[in-house]
Amino acid sequence: MRIAVVTLFPLMIREALRFGVMGRAIERGAVAVECFDPRDHVSDVHRTVDDRPYGGGPGMVLKYEPLCRALRAASLALPPASRRVYLAADGRPFDQAKARSVAAWPGLVLIAGRYEGVDERLIEGEVDEAWSIGDYILSGGELPALVVIDAIARLLPGTLGSAESAEQESFSDGLLDWPHYTRPPLVDARAVPAVLASGDHAAIRRWRLREALGRTWLRRPDLLAQRGMSAAEAVLLEEFKGEHALRARSERAKS
Repeated sequence: MRIAVVTLFPLMIREALRFGVMGRAIERGAVAVECFDPRDHVSDVHRTVDDRPYGGGPGMVLKYEPLCRALRAASLALPPASRRVYLAADGRPFDQAKARSVAAWPGLVLIAGRYEGVDERLIEGEVDEAWSIGDYILSGGELPALVVIDAIARLLPGTLGSAESAEQESFSDGLLDWPHYTRPPLVDARAVPAVLASGDHAAIRRWRLREALGRTWLRRPDLLAQRGMSAAEAVLLEEFKGEHALRARSERAKS
């Protein structure tokens, strides 16, 4: 997949993508990321890309012309069907389901805003979609761009060491992930659940599903309500709730 990022800080994007899974994905050719700086598309000596907002108020707004030129240059570098996305707090939520659908696209242009935002005419005339990674304000769109790139790229063939890794992660089935353990088997009197060392793969699958259902119920009940459950899953969740209540009573008794 080919991704272009329109950003005032291309080095921020390039440096972050050097490490870990993303660095390997780029080396293997699973994904290619190119940056386009609006400052490269202005002619004045100060390389001006922002100006005061009409109507007054604090802060600056990114100008239409340099952004538009950079965006069009980015679009020309990608396959014709690539879509152009502005990263903004008021965009539609970007989630795992969206990442899965975007992973099938031939290309993607991400526009990282700065300051108070961008000239609205760019969004109206040049942008296909707007995405948000959460209900909070950031200094710019570079961190959201990196989040989006990482979420999409790890779903592409050749990014992760095993395709199963992506299939079993949080949100892959609408649930949070189950707890994970590794050696040593005992840490501060806390033991690895015996079922995980039992070698009984059916029992391990059942335990993992129960814990994923329970963790989602505890931390993100909205996801569980949206996803729904089968009758067998409902039984597992009730089992988890019973054990959770026993653990809570035990902890209260100790204190």
